[in-house]
Order: sequence, then C-alpha cells, then structure tokens
Amino acid sequence: MLKQLLLGSLLASSFSALANWQIDADTSRVNFVSVKKNTLGESHYFKAMSGSLSEQGELKVEIDLTSVETNIPIRNTRMQEMLFNTQKFAVMSLTANVQNELNKLKTNTPMQFTTSASMQLHGVKKEISLNVMATKLSNGAIQVVSLMPTIITPSDFNLEQGVDALQKIAGLPSITRAVPVSFVLNLTK
Repeated sequence: MLKQLLLGSLLASSFSALANWQIDADTSRVNFVSVKKNTLGESHYFKAMSGSLSEQGELKVEIDLTSVETNIPIRNTRMQEMLFNTQKFAVMSLTANVQNELNKLKTNTPMQFTTSASMQLHGVKKEISLNVMATKLSNGAIQVVSLMPTIITPSDFNLEQGVDALQKIAGLPSITRAVPVSFVLNLTK
C-alpha cells in the first residue's frame, strides 16, 4: 500500500513538472491597426484566443476570428464575413519552437529575441518573423510581448478580395494593405 502511494505521489509530481503553460486569455491580447483614407488609423483586437507553451518550447496560439472587435458591430460582422470568411476559416493559428529561448529564461530578467513562426490564416500557411521580449515572472508565469509590430500583408494570405470588398461597401478611397500586429501573451502553468 505504501509503495502504491509513493508511486502515485511520484507520478503526480512528474506530471506537474511536465505541465504546459496555457495562455491566460483574460490578460492576453492580439491587436492590429487598419488605416483608411490614407490617414485614419484605427486599433482593433481579438477577444478570444487560446494556446500553450510546452516544456519542449512548442508555442501554439489560436485566435478565434469571429471574436474580432473593432468597436463598431457592423464592421465586426463585415470583417468576419467579407475579410476572414469565418464560415470557412474561423481560426488563425501560429506555431513556433522557442526551446532555446525558453531554456535561457531567468526569473524577472526580460530577454529579447527574434524567432520564426508558422502562421496559418485563411487557408494559407506562411513563415513570419517575430521580434519579442519574454520574461519569466516570479510566480512562474511567462509573459511574451511584441517588441516591434509584425507587418501582415493581406495578399500573402489571400485576403485581398476581402479588403477590396470592405473598401467598396464602406465607400472608402483606400484601406492600407500592410497591417501592423502586436501582442501580449501571458502564460501560466
């Protein structure tokens, strides 16, 4: 009986040591900026995301594109339907291996690095570069923030027709075709 209790206790502590970090969706955010009429910039974000970071350094992030928030309900709906086509492509995903960086993190010491990530959006997968700062906090959580916005080009992800449709329905002379994206990800065990 004692042997079984010790074995169970050892297994439980091993699983806890190997636990993944999960994105805290309440304190994490992905933001993007659109510019219309060449001079009117507007900030937007996604309200729902999930993701994890494994002990092996595999970062996975999923953003629910139906949760786009522009602070204008009709624009939210238009972006969902015309730009992202959320009926068919409801999620944007990103994966990256940050094992080397994860192994170098020291508590309360921010570390800057650039990493390559695989982004899948609107049925297209593309490698992008992320310039980030990561900090292992004293409570064991990890915070990852963008140091520089990542520029996403709609044409790289077959979103040009969607941008054209938004421009036409809103009667705009232009919508910028380079979208700065920034983020704050808080991961807890």
